[in-house]
Amino acid sequence: MFGYVKPDLPYLYLKDDRLYKALYCAVCKNIGSYLGQRARLGLTYDIAFLSAVAHNLKGVDVSIKNQRCVVHPVVKRPMASRDEITEACAAINVILAYYKCEDDVIDSGKGRLKRAIFKGGYRRSLTKYSHCAEIVKKRYEDLRGAEKREEDRIDVVSDHFSLMMKDIGDLILEGEKSADTGDLFYFLGKWIYLVDALDDYDKDIKKKNYNPFYFAFGKIPDLKTLVKQKGNEIGLIFADIFARIKIAKEGCVWKFNHDLIDNILLKGLPNVTLGIIKRTEGSGRKKVGEKNL
Repeated sequence: MFGYVKPDLPYLYLKDDRLYKALYCAVCKNIGSYLGQRARLGLTYDIAFLSAVAHNLKGVDVSIKNQRCVVHPVVKRPMASRDEITEACAAINVILAYYKCEDDVIDSGKGRLKRAIFKGGYRRSLTKYSHCAEIVKKRYEDLRGAEKREEDRIDVVSDHFSLMMKDIGDLILEGEKSADTGDLFYFLGKWIYLVDALDDYDKDIKKKNYNPFYFAFGKIPDLKTLVKQKGNEIGLIFADIFARIKIAKEGCVWKFNHDLIDNILLKGLPNVTLGIIKRTEGSGRKKVGEKNL
């Protein structure tokens, strides 16, 4: 994943901040324990969101204790206890990180060192989660094909990443998956792909990498001009995604309180999108996607 799925902190309850960080730390510890310490470098808060959704929909309660770890050996931090969902999220994170690097290597010839960092953890993940690796590999191949032919239809090119997220959601939810959970992950995937493209617009144009907005809106030379000329159309694209995510969320059968999930989906995602758009106003903000809060 890319580090965009995060809460709107000013509106995040303390209890949910503790839960989110505990889920994150639990995945991190599982990666280090079972997939290798180097694989921790690919961890993002996106995977903590996946863990929160899976625990809630599957009705698996989260037990949190203050513990020390290699990264924070002095001060104890809240950490969720290990379970099958956390183990699966750890493997999924490493698989996604590996194939993201693999995609970069194929596209530009760069990123071999990063790919090597995750290779050991990726191989270990195949012991139990080879099906997830097959899903990610296939969807990235399909996505790469659409990008190489310079697809100018945003729905068509984003569909491959969206389907990857839906497949991953179905995989981890197992018997709890439904049409609504499928839609939730599908449109979350669409948002991740497009918000990353928006955030990377100027970099992609400079490096002559594919960007869906560039080909969909007539090859506009920079993000500031893109937002100025096509801001309304881009706004409608994201508004539709947010509306569909909200409908899907309301159709899901949540087993526990879902304030954290609501915050991320209803406030966090729009806030991240707005932050990228406001950057064109000269605020000088850095790239929005970050690995840590």
